[in-house]
Amino acid sequence: MNKVAIIGNQGFSMLNFRGPLIRAMVARGHKVLTLAPDFQPSHRNEVKALGAEPIDFSLSRTGLNPLRDLWDFVKLWRLLRRLKPDVTLAYAIKPVIYGTLAAWLAGVPRRFALIEGLGYAFTPSGEREPLKRKVLRFIAQKLYRLALPRATRVFFLNPDDLKEFVEKGLVPKDKAFLLGPIGVDLSHFAPAPPVKEPVTFLLAARLLREKGIVEFAQAARRLRAKYPNTRFVLLGGLDTNPGAIRKEEVEAWVREGILEWPGHVPDVRPWLAQASVFVLPSYYREGVPRSIQEAMAMARPVITTDAPGCRETVIPGVNGFLVPPRDVEALASAMEKFIREPELIERMGRESRRIAEERFDVHKVNQILLREMAL
Repeated sequence: MNKVAIIGNQGFSMLNFRGPLIRAMVARGHKVLTLAPDFQPSHRNEVKALGAEPIDFSLSRTGLNPLRDLWDFVKLWRLLRRLKPDVTLAYAIKPVIYGTLAAWLAGVPRRFALIEGLGYAFTPSGEREPLKRKVLRFIAQKLYRLALPRATRVFFLNPDDLKEFVEKGLVPKDKAFLLGPIGVDLSHFAPAPPVKEPVTFLLAARLLREKGIVEFAQAARRLRAKYPNTRFVLLGGLDTNPGAIRKEEVEAWVREGILEWPGHVPDVRPWLAQASVFVLPSYYREGVPRSIQEAMAMARPVITTDAPGCRETVIPGVNGFLVPPRDVEALASAMEKFIREPELIERMGRESRRIAEERFDVHKVNQILLREMAL
């Protein structure tokens, strides 16, 4: 039996993204500790129901205060030294950097990092890149270069991220491993009947500008003028990320009648069941978007961008379409294809489910992950 500490940046994501992995570790007889900064009472109960132990630690998920981060790092090192895990698995930028370094200093024998996309700092900004993003990327690269060589192995979800980290010297090539998509529970996200009337486009994401939300709203405005019965639904809560969209901006779109905004929802499945097509026009540095994997598992065609991570999900013309990032005209054109040819909804949705069964089964992915972690 090993004592495994999983280090994340949100209690909700620990359950939503790592739940099946925790269950698989516990089933193999390992003691699992889950470390997150914001466990709610319901989260604690769900973690315990999986057979793991929830443990709080201090972390500012999107804060930029170096003194706060340094003090949080020291406290995490002390915590890991007290817990004495045999293995750590960290995901998200701050847990990966600080968790890997703290585990190394605490003498944890095996330390693993999961790079689920590169995030805001590595997202291209076009011609005029904000100084803040340049500074954040510089700092992130320095910290990755310090932390990742101390990992036993570093898992990547897409080949673009792995290539970039190796070429920039952020991770030794012999420690980098291409895991592929983290996967979803295909029985939990079961196929839903196709929706052809009214044709409904759904985008589910954190409300970050880089997720292509503005482009989605602009495309919706164009299409609503021509096809007033078409629905456009935006799911997602407000965020503290530097690229966050303001509440007033989203509410203005709702008042204009462009789209519906239910906000953050605890279960996306009823909304995917109402959708005809899932849309994610992201230019954020994704790993492989979990939201697209969920939509494909529920037999929904996908429109997304020809960008790292996103392009791993769509075979153009088979289960959806790829469009250039930030291209509203191309996005609206791809969406209009489904309005004008609603028979594509069922055919491409069926192909999405087939691809999900081949590539996005979380249980198959977890077997690979556990094997590589010697668990």
